[in-house]
Amino acid sequence: MLIPCPFCGPRDLGEFSVLGAARARPVVAVADLDGEAAVAAFAAYVYERENPAGPQAEHWFHGAGCQHWLTVVRDTRTHAILSVTSAGTDEAAQSLEAAQGAAPEAAP
Repeated sequence: MLIPCPFCGPRDLGEFSVLGAARARPVVAVADLDGEAAVAAFAAYVYERENPAGPQAEHWFHGAGCQHWLTVVRDTRTHAILSVTSAGTDEAAQSLEAAQGAAPEAAP
């Protein structure tokens, strides 16, 4: 499978490492790091995962190439790559929103 890296062009899947779903870390004030709410928020961030049938944004690292973190929007049903953008950009969020609006949900 080829991944269309925005910096290097199409590259083999073996050049990449996947971190998982592109999610924001919990924002907690330093003074509250030991609090129950902060511990619960980080536990949920680390251990609770969604398992969507359809487009999902994931963080991938191009370790054997440009060494950039990328946001890959991939359809979990077909493994089709819908978009690839540099991680942390507005384009990544817009790509996911567009993909979720365009792809129909799978029937249960």
